[in-house]
Amino acid sequence: MPSIAVKLYSVFFKFLLKHRLQNRIQTHVDESSNQYGVTTRPEESVSATNPSFTDGIATKDIHIDPSTALSVRIFLPESSLSPPEPKSKPGSSQQDESDSLNHRRNSYPNIGAPTNDSRRSSLEGSKLRSDDNVYRGYSPLPQNCRRLPIMLQFHGGGWVSGSNDSVANDIFCRRIAKLCDVIIVAVGYRLAPENKYPAAFEDGLKVLYWLAKQANLAECSKSMGSGALGVGAEFTKTQVQRHLVDAFGASMVEPWLAAHGDPSRCVLLGVSCGANIADYVARKAVEAGRLLDPVKVVAQVLMYPFFIGNVPTRSEINLANSYFYDKPMCLLAWKLFLPEEEFSLDHPAANPLVPDRGPPLKFMPPTLTVVAEHDWMRDRAIAYSEALRKVNVDAPVLEYKDAVHEFATLDMLLNTPQAQACAEDIAIWVKKYISLRGHEFSY
Repeated sequence: MPSIAVKLYSVFFKFLLKHRLQNRIQTHVDESSNQYGVTTRPEESVSATNPSFTDGIATKDIHIDPSTALSVRIFLPESSLSPPEPKSKPGSSQQDESDSLNHRRNSYPNIGAPTNDSRRSSLEGSKLRSDDNVYRGYSPLPQNCRRLPIMLQFHGGGWVSGSNDSVANDIFCRRIAKLCDVIIVAVGYRLAPENKYPAAFEDGLKVLYWLAKQANLAECSKSMGSGALGVGAEFTKTQVQRHLVDAFGASMVEPWLAAHGDPSRCVLLGVSCGANIADYVARKAVEAGRLLDPVKVVAQVLMYPFFIGNVPTRSEINLANSYFYDKPMCLLAWKLFLPEEEFSLDHPAANPLVPDRGPPLKFMPPTLTVVAEHDWMRDRAIAYSEALRKVNVDAPVLEYKDAVHEFATLDMLLNTPQAQACAEDIAIWVKKYISLRGHEFSY
């Protein structure tokens, strides 16, 4: 059973959540009046970005859609500054990576001093920092940078709360970025009831296409900058940027992703209702196929998905009044999220096993599902995983005893041994699909 502290905090959490949901209903305005939307609530604590490598991770926020509030927060591990490994060896270890990073730091004793254009060219491929030790990003030669897999992360909060820049989500993303050695792109999707379904789902898919666009922009920038478009062709930086704007619209290359991201190893990770978004994005990625090149979704992680259905499962009956997110509270969240004319517990956004949801499950990427013993939504998540395994999709389930919904991501529970163990378990499985070494353990 959960501890006394967890039980007491659950009572307080439910009271506060119910109050906020009722306020959302009372202050709800017609969705057509605010298509721009909101991605965070005033009462929530947010974490400021820090482009220096505090705790081994640099962060930055990017507003990627001028017509909406959609934004992303990028988490870049310091390990990305290591030179690329020439050939991966089965016996290589994390110590080798640490030694490589230390060697890189010692190789550039003057980095951090002011540089002019001529000196900057001689440091091409090295990390560029200012006097205040703030990482500015750069566009090195491909052979001089280490490319990491990219993980799109979708936060939880029952559609109406939570954010990609909350303190709890920031801590969780830093932990996963370091354990998995990936660049995390945390999605700040629009919240309900200001923006009902399908706004959050469309935002998730839009970020995936933005990632593909960024990869193509980076490739074009690299080709044009090297004069690859014609014999003897020379382009100034301004000319390159003008051409890219004309070809792709008003978008510029994001330097962190251009320098270090490997979109061919893309993983989706969703927390609670964010797992529903991740599964939707995975389905759309399957349908898009090569239209998303060079982005390839190689796996997804669904952490205690926010699934529900008209026909209740055993856990939905026996655990309806469970800790933190009980069933009556979640039903209210679904009513705030789904348009009134579309409301149904068997809505494709809610029930992953409704017929004709498409595409066929056999085409879905490998899917790891995390469930908690005291979560009333657990059985439907397990049933979805079983359906995937029946069509030969790698879809293991990690069930944690005495755990509650959001046990690994809720602010109060983030520092528990169970939360840390869950993150480590996720990293073990994810590395099976993103590693270039091929010797990681898996379930």
